Amino acid sequence: MARNEERRRALTDAGLTVLSREGARGLTHRAVDREAGVPTGTTSNYFRTRDALIGALVTRIGERLAPTEDDIAARAGQVPDARLFAAYMRDIVRRLTDDRDVTIALFELRLEATRRPAVAELLDAWRQSGFEGDVAFNEAAGFVGGARDRPRGLHGAADRLGGMAVALHSAGRSAAVTRSHDGKTGGFRSDGG
Repeated sequence: MARNEERRRALTDAGLTVLSREGARGLTHRAVDREAGVPTGTTSNYFRTRDALIGALVTRIGERLAPTEDDIAARAGQVPDARLFAAYMRDIVRRLTDDRDVTIALFELRLEATRRPAVAELLDAWRQSGFEGDVAFNEAAGFVGGARDRPRGLHGAADRLGGMAVALHSAGRSAAVTRSHDGKTGGFRSDGG
């Protein structure tokens, strides 16, 4: 079978839905086949082992959480100050709260990583790659405070924000980041839903 990228994305998106809905124990090749509406065996044809499937899911999470070209272009050339950093944080929260399956699937994988060293290694490599990308971004943007310090804080904040997003999703709500009266990031408010 041809290994086309569109089918691969559809399978990994289905895998993220299964992982989000059923948890790590429910993530099987057959469950992904059913969710994707493809013949039995299709997922295992693309991802021979469960670890290969999980690796592909980690990659797809990164793709779906990455800022779009429009997001990047909107911030290009802006002064690297606290407002830009706050805008970047709001954008991270938006991406985490807009994509429920990805957010919950990521936390399911983090739980799985506490039991399976191979999953922990995949997530660690993914997070390190993201960290290095953020260091390069901070250097290019000219942010003060050390090229490695700001991304370290950003990644810690994103981890905590992701946890809050999961809690809000679990409560059947979406989250929105508001601007406070002084122009800095505000808190979360429940939008219901």
